[in-house]
Amino acid sequence: MSEAAGRESRPGEARLDGDEAAGVLRLRGDWTLAHHAALRRQAEALRGRLDAATRVDADELGTLDTAGARLLHGLLGGERVASLLTDAGGLSRERRALLKAVADAIAGREDTPAEPEGSAIGDVLAHIGQTMGVFWRHVTGLTGFIGLILETALRVSVQPRRWRMTALVANLERTGLDAVPIIALLTFLIGAVVAFLGATVLQNFGASIFTVDLVAYSFLREFGVLLTAIIVAGRTASSFTAQIGSMRANEEIDAIRVLGLDPIELLVLPRVYALLIALPMLTFIAMLSGIIGGMLVSAMTLDISPVLFLSRIEENVGLTHFWVGMAKAPVFAFLIAVIGCLEGFRVQGSAQSVGEHTTSAVVQSIFVVIVVDAVAALFCMEMGW
Repeated sequence: MSEAAGRESRPGEARLDGDEAAGVLRLRGDWTLAHHAALRRQAEALRGRLDAATRVDADELGTLDTAGARLLHGLLGGERVASLLTDAGGLSRERRALLKAVADAIAGREDTPAEPEGSAIGDVLAHIGQTMGVFWRHVTGLTGFIGLILETALRVSVQPRRWRMTALVANLERTGLDAVPIIALLTFLIGAVVAFLGATVLQNFGASIFTVDLVAYSFLREFGVLLTAIIVAGRTASSFTAQIGSMRANEEIDAIRVLGLDPIELLVLPRVYALLIALPMLTFIAMLSGIIGGMLVSAMTLDISPVLFLSRIEENVGLTHFWVGMAKAPVFAFLIAVIGCLEGFRVQGSAQSVGEHTTSAVVQSIFVVIVVDAVAALFCMEMGW
């Protein structure tokens, strides 16, 4: 049986001998949780009577635990505890280690500044500032990535042997051909809805024939390309981010760089070129599907025959509206592909990060498409196109 286990527990004691100017604080007994209440009363009674000249004698100090060390720190203060730790003869190595750990924990807690109480207006302004900072980082990152893609595209374009036609065709099939059914179906239904709403409103004014103009204008200029871009943003941008993000999580991107290959050339350019080709073709299909949907509703509810419907479009709807809609398709395709690939490269290496950046790619793509479409609509209106 060890000495510590064999001896009886002695209640701790703190006694000040001598006068207050040059006294000695003697620490005796066990400073443990079992004697915490009595030791706390003694420490509170002595706390105001100690000064800088008071010496600490801990030769008779018995068992010490964290509760007792906390009381000692409160009684002696940080400076005396530090001095006591440097006195190798006063305390055993184990007690010095315990007292030092408690002192460091208390000092760390005391050094932590309290969080300032902010006002509601300040919190709102701080949140706005943080949001603007995140937005600015997204804009600069997207701009830099666009520049990197353009630089790589120009460098590869003069070297036909480096063109990756197999990857281009594979991505064209996934982004274009596989998306035809969903885009044709949705735009057909929306064209029917637009025609039905137009007929419901215009029929009250005896102007049902203008439903043809409403359907043609809306799908040639706006709905055809905008709906296609939104569907592609949700379908293709998320696919690009998930594919590249999974490769980054599995460190396949690093392996590509180790092999001396360029990830932009290998992964990004085929996807960008495929979407640049696929989105205009899908836009054309969406225009046709929307007009066919409107023509079907006009024939069923307004007695406007398909021949009259098509002749009305030919007479009153200029070809300019078709080209305005088609001109936006490559711009939308480039932005969607760039955002999808960029978010894939931003994945940090976990499944959660892949999901977060996939969601971010879809949201950013749809937001950018709508903003650019609104700016283009205002520009065309001012130009009279």
